[in-house]
Parts: sequence; C-alpha cells; structure tokens
Amino acid sequence: MNPSVPASEAPIPVSLLTGFLGSGKTTLLNHLITQPEMKDTLVIINEFGEIGLDHLLVAHSQEETIVEMSSGCLCCTIRGDLKKTLKDITWRFAEGGQRRFNRVVIETTGLASPTPILHTLMTDPFISARYRLDGVIVTVDAVNGMSTLDNHVEAVQQAAVADRLLLTKTDLADGATPAALQARLRTLNPGARQLQPQVGQIAAAELLDAGLFKPGEKMPDVARWLNEEAFAEKAAHEHHHHHHGHHHGHGHHDHHDHDDHDDHAHDVNRHDDHIRAFCFTFDEPIDPVLFDEWLSLLVGFKGPNILRIKGILNLKGEPLPTVIHGVQHIFHPTATLPAWPSEDRRSRIVFITRDIEEATIARSFDAFMQAQAIEREAREQQKARDSAAY
Repeated sequence: MNPSVPASEAPIPVSLLTGFLGSGKTTLLNHLITQPEMKDTLVIINEFGEIGLDHLLVAHSQEETIVEMSSGCLCCTIRGDLKKTLKDITWRFAEGGQRRFNRVVIETTGLASPTPILHTLMTDPFISARYRLDGVIVTVDAVNGMSTLDNHVEAVQQAAVADRLLLTKTDLADGATPAALQARLRTLNPGARQLQPQVGQIAAAELLDAGLFKPGEKMPDVARWLNEEAFAEKAAHEHHHHHHGHHHGHGHHDHHDHDDHDDHAHDVNRHDDHIRAFCFTFDEPIDPVLFDEWLSLLVGFKGPNILRIKGILNLKGEPLPTVIHGVQHIFHPTATLPAWPSEDRRSRIVFITRDIEEATIARSFDAFMQAQAIEREAREQQKARDSAAY
C-alpha cells in the first residue's frame, strides 16, 4: 500500500456514501457528479436506491444499469452482488486495455449498517489488493436527526463509523437543533469531520481523499486520518463536565477502573446510544506478537461491538510505523508507512465501540500482558531448573 506507486497500480480509492432514509444522499450525489473532481469516477448505486439520479437513471429490469455522464463520471446501479460487481468493473469499464475510472463512490441503502460493504472491501483478496477504503461519508438530517438516532440503531452505526458527517437541511431546522445534533454526533464520533452542505451542495474536495493516502503525496497524512486531538478534546470536556477523568488515552494507556454502568449513567450526552469513542496511546514500542495475540482475542470476544479501529503502531524491531484498520472482527491488511510522519513515535489506536468502555479494553490489555509476563517468568524458572538438573 505504498502511495508512491503509479496511479495505475495503486489501489483504487473507494468512498462509501450512506445515511438514513431521507437524509439527502441522492440530492448530494446529484450535485457531486457535476463537479470536475468527479471526473473518472465510477458511482455505484447499491441495491434499492431510494430515488434515481436526476435525468440519469430510470427503472430497469436488468440486474445492472450503466450510464455515462457528461462530467466524465460513470454510474452503475446494481441489484446483485457488490463483490461480483467490484471484481467485474475493472474490465467492464475499460477501453484499449485501460481502466476508465480512477475512483469509486458507492451509495448505499439508508436502511442498513455500512459494515457489510466495509467487510467486502477488506476480506476478499482480489478486492483488497485493488481497492482501498478512502472514507465513509454519512448524511444526517438536521431536522429529524435526533429522533432518527433515538429510534434507529442503523443510523447510530452509520454516524459512528463515519469519516465525514454531513448535516443536511440545516436551513429547515429550528435554531438550536443543529447545534445540539452536532454535539451529539461529536460524542458519538469525535474523529469525524462535520460539514454542512448548503441545499445539498458541497465541494467534492471536502469529501474525497479522506483516507490515509492522498494521490500525488508521498507521505500519508496520519494526523488527519486519526484526528486524535478530537478525542483528547472530548476527554477534556467530559472531565470538566462530569468532574471525573476518563477517555484521556495518554501516557501508557491512561484509564480509570470504574464501573461501566456508573460511567454511562453520568454521561448525559450519550442519549443511550451505547457508543464509546476513545484513543489509546502507548509510549513504548509494542511487541508485535503479543499485540497481535491480544487484539485477536479482543476482537474474537468483542468483535461485533467493536465498530471501527484505526491505529499507527510502533512495533519492537520495526524501524517504520505500521498502520492498522479494522471494522468489527475484520481487518484490512496492515500497511507499513514509508517513514514516520513526525517526531512522535507513540503508538496510537482509535476505538469506536458499542457497549464497551475504554476501561474494559484497558483491563483486557493489562490482564493479557500480566498473564504473558507470568508465563514468561514460569518458563524461565523451568529452564533454570532444567539447567541445574544437568
């Protein structure tokens, strides 16, 4: 996953556009596809789109409908298998042996969690070698967003895994409503950048290239991708608001061993969403084998409730940083960056979880490392006894 390789060989960036029913995805997409930045983009409307793109898509009985737009975009609606489509499009949309697109945008149904599509991008060897997730873009209706989040867990999950949160219809909302919704979304997902399209219009450049790598840039933008400062700000706000510290995530891996229920009861901003967002930092290099074993155990037991993980790791014995990215129990193949992006050599891991407190994950790490230390000491003692016997 080296960003310096030629564009024709680099994995194709994929932006996932989702949001609950009526939140303005199609209006947004209608404006995006007219912009020059969307040239050489393939737009995939994935299964049961609510409304077709204006003047471009009509009802068809075929499994797939393909339209070429004046902007240079291609648009493909599918009612079949997304995995099959992603495998086929590299040759179906080609001329003279050359691929006709350099980017993919997938618009999903508003009724589902985006995680199955993220899994598709991560698990299939053919797809993960040719595509990379650029970002998850989520539209949230400023008028009905609060009630939607209260009543539909799918909307909560969409917001929780987003890289960009777009508040739509702010011109129609009551004065205080957008600010309250923004605050709630910031609690759900501090790392996501919040934007407000005007009448569905926003510059495509604000939404594209939201991932770790940007075309034409040799150094990945880790700071922007992790946005760990947002988690520190959230922790500071919660500390001030609730008069007890948690979610700091600095030092070794700061946490407070308090009861999960009590922590939830104190946080009036969570609105019973069950979502937690925090950033762990580790000052010292991590043993790669032990870290992999711990993370495997964690996602094995808690995978369905770990919505998203992003991290940059300083692994013992490795001079360059390693990037991890996971959704639930599925992880994208790790990437080794060409250099450290700054003088900061700490490992930093962002977690978005459901019904899992930061303290719970911290305890699991401590318990695992202590068990490994005890086991290692026992092996050394046994080895010493064996040596003495001879």
